[in-house]
Amino acid sequence: MAEIRVTKVEQSQTKIRNVPIAVTPEGFWCCPSPVVFQKTPKAPNPLNKPKSSSPPPKTTVQKKHPTMTEKKPTTTQTRSGVVSDDQQTFGSENPATAAPVAPERTPRPKIENVPRKVAIEFGEPGTSDMKVILLGKQGFCVKLSVHRKVLVENSRFFADKLSEQESGLPCLEIDDCEDVEIYVETVGLMYCKEMKQRLIKQSVSRVLRILKVAELFGFNSCIQTCLEYLEAVPWVGEEEEEKVVSSVLRLQGEGIGVTPVLKRVSSDVSNSPRDTISHIMELVLKSNEERGRREMKSVVLKLLREKNSLPSNAGSADVCNETIYTSCRSCLNSLLSLFKQAAEPDFNDKPGDSKEPAVKQIAIEADNLSWLLEILIDRQAADEFALMWASQQELATLHPKLSIVSRYHVSCITARLFVGIGKGELLPVKDTRHLLLQTWLHPLINDYSWLQHGCRSFDRKVVEEGIGRTILTLPLEDQQSILLAWLGNFLKAGDNCPNLQRAFEVWWRRTFIRPYVDGQELSSTVCGELSST
Repeated sequence: MAEIRVTKVEQSQTKIRNVPIAVTPEGFWCCPSPVVFQKTPKAPNPLNKPKSSSPPPKTTVQKKHPTMTEKKPTTTQTRSGVVSDDQQTFGSENPATAAPVAPERTPRPKIENVPRKVAIEFGEPGTSDMKVILLGKQGFCVKLSVHRKVLVENSRFFADKLSEQESGLPCLEIDDCEDVEIYVETVGLMYCKEMKQRLIKQSVSRVLRILKVAELFGFNSCIQTCLEYLEAVPWVGEEEEEKVVSSVLRLQGEGIGVTPVLKRVSSDVSNSPRDTISHIMELVLKSNEERGRREMKSVVLKLLREKNSLPSNAGSADVCNETIYTSCRSCLNSLLSLFKQAAEPDFNDKPGDSKEPAVKQIAIEADNLSWLLEILIDRQAADEFALMWASQQELATLHPKLSIVSRYHVSCITARLFVGIGKGELLPVKDTRHLLLQTWLHPLINDYSWLQHGCRSFDRKVVEEGIGRTILTLPLEDQQSILLAWLGNFLKAGDNCPNLQRAFEVWWRRTFIRPYVDGQELSSTVCGELSST
């Protein structure tokens, strides 16, 4: 807190800024507009300033609004309109507003060079027995006429300071106040019987400012009221939530009970993260409502990405990955069962209403697997998924027995794996990459025409680049066998087959133009392969 000094109360002629102030019947001062406490002084613009083209009108009192009662000074007022700050008081029975006084046209110093000073009196006029002077930035000053008993009863800070002083009319001076407006309001809250009603329409940021000053004053009842407010009011946005939590944690370190507020962001129940994530994923994966499932998949994927970016997540990553792979195995088993059902000879002869549930469920399970694969790729843990998918020989065998409308969703999973390997998002071992191409490249080629025209999210160029790069990661002889098999399909299907010409050119250059082995031996081998095909 700023430095505290004890001084005598002296009469001085200081520039007074007339501020609209209302005093409740309780004697509680309602905080002026924040404009009064702005750091940068502004030139006053009196409401009753006469126009230069006409003589000054007579001063009249409007009775439509409550006006502030002001005692007349006992000393003669100077021509510049300066009055003593001790001569300005505010009644408690009739809420009032002070009308600005029109000064005479005399030379005045620049406003920047005149210290601004506001005098405020709490309680019944003329009953105060001490002064508190708040010195803010840039020479701004507020003099509070208060009651020693009220401050001692409500504030440990004032109780300690005043217990050290001699009898008489003490004056406490607080220097370098960072937030004069809130200092004044916090002192005013000491006069308020229902602080909660006073805070109920305040913003969270303002209550946090009051809480900070109340903590400095040792104003426990105000601290408790602020905490009750923060526990009940919504926190809007992450920034506001962080400010509330940091302020409350600071109080917790000082032994103040803040548990009700912190319960909003922490739980005493020791739920396993694995169980919670597993339950959320199970709800999403089992949903049959398309829009809700799609939107929640997007939300969960985004939140898991944020969780992955936290340094503290390293320990729980393995637990989460196990949960995801458990869901992957469940979806794969369900998909295989549906493929077997759809591959039965009499399945296509059934009416559309009988086939639709199975076809729809195949699409859902394939979409679930695509979503889980995306999560694993984000977590850099998709290598095991690539092996799991490459090992689905039974599923690949059943693939051509289903209609293309039912099965093409499965080829989307294969395409995403090739794209991920081509971009380096997952790094399965050589045997897994080779097995993946052997098992799923031909089914993908068979569905390629439908994928281009019937799947909105399918990007042909990206997929073709991924397939080509995946092939080029294999040993040269494996590249050769796969690309020569592709060449036969491409020459027959044309645009209905992936265009792997770039990968073919790279393989050709590696083989014939820049060979790293005996060129004659390699050339004879290639010619033999070409003649056999």
